[in-house]
Amino acid sequence: MELHKDYMKKVLTLAKKGWGKTNPNPLVGALIVKNGKIIAKGYHRMPGCAHAEVDAFNNAKEDPCGSTLYVNLEPCSHFGRTPPCVKAIIEAGVSEVVIAMEDPNPQVSGQGIKILKDKGIKVTVGVLENEAKKLNEIFVKFAAEKKPFVILKAAMTLDGKIATVCGDSKWITGEKSRHYVHEIRNRVSAIMVGINTVLSDNPSLTTRLNNGTGRDPVRVVVDSKGMIPLDSKVIKSSSGMILATASSIENEKEKFLQERGVKIIKADDKSGYVNLNKLMDRLYKLEIDSVLLEGGGSLNASAMNFGIVDKVMMFIAPKIVGGKSAKTPVEGEGIKFMKEATALENVKVSKFDNDTLIEGYISIRETFARKKGEACLQGLLRK
Repeated sequence: MELHKDYMKKVLTLAKKGWGKTNPNPLVGALIVKNGKIIAKGYHRMPGCAHAEVDAFNNAKEDPCGSTLYVNLEPCSHFGRTPPCVKAIIEAGVSEVVIAMEDPNPQVSGQGIKILKDKGIKVTVGVLENEAKKLNEIFVKFAAEKKPFVILKAAMTLDGKIATVCGDSKWITGEKSRHYVHEIRNRVSAIMVGINTVLSDNPSLTTRLNNGTGRDPVRVVVDSKGMIPLDSKVIKSSSGMILATASSIENEKEKFLQERGVKIIKADDKSGYVNLNKLMDRLYKLEIDSVLLEGGGSLNASAMNFGIVDKVMMFIAPKIVGGKSAKTPVEGEGIKFMKEATALENVKVSKFDNDTLIEGYISIRETFARKKGEACLQGLLRK
């Protein structure tokens, strides 16, 4: 088993090469081992390209017949953009397949494993399963629940402020923290902000990495009343912009925005504001598998109330700014009793120079979501 783990660690490292390029597909790596040595490596590069298993077969230095294949996700058994991988595995004559985790899609989970076993191939499942689920937490949510994986990210001072009383927020955290955020931007499909952020900061919402290889995600602006200025930087973005609004947006403005390539999603509810659950459903249909929420306190509170947040990333800088009216990361009405607070689980603490990052997963979704009649998330990631 320890040997299996060593090889699977290498597989997970290979899978990370697809970071920011495979969405909405998973990150997958593969190794082929024969007679105690690695004869091939492969990984999934982007949608439409060969899956990791086939990529490894294409790179094989010798005949893979009788070999052991290591892969971090159950090989597919259905036709998608590419043929099923189980067919290639069977035809290659592989003797054993070691898999980290099953496919999270309940409609296909276990089918690839069954086909391989029925063909007499030895199959081992669950090697570094938790690590594999963590790596593909976005895909797990997207495939199992048919909704984007949402990360609420905020940077605040030690006294819980995201800006001064005058609205100044540049910069709360240091350079290393900000660089890491751009790495996350490079991983997700979309960044979402509220109209207040656009009005106050006029952000570009681009990915700026030192090596210049960053990919700009789609910008999503939540703007119920269609207040966005026509000269906003996000409208000029090359990677595309979505305006989530209500039916009350002016027809002329809607037409103007559409002519400039902005996609309009009307997802309002009875209150006349954007229903974030409806918006997530629409984003799923657009194959947006993940959203980095970089909004202010108002949008963050709405996201928590609608129960769409899966993961929270809070950067804390050792600064104190004070101010009773200074903005905080999550505003709204708040709760009355501490026992109603939303708790995080699987919490991790990291340091970026003087800044501290606390990140974790929503563990009691019904705390907020029950107001909207949603069920508590029972996702695979929480095991």
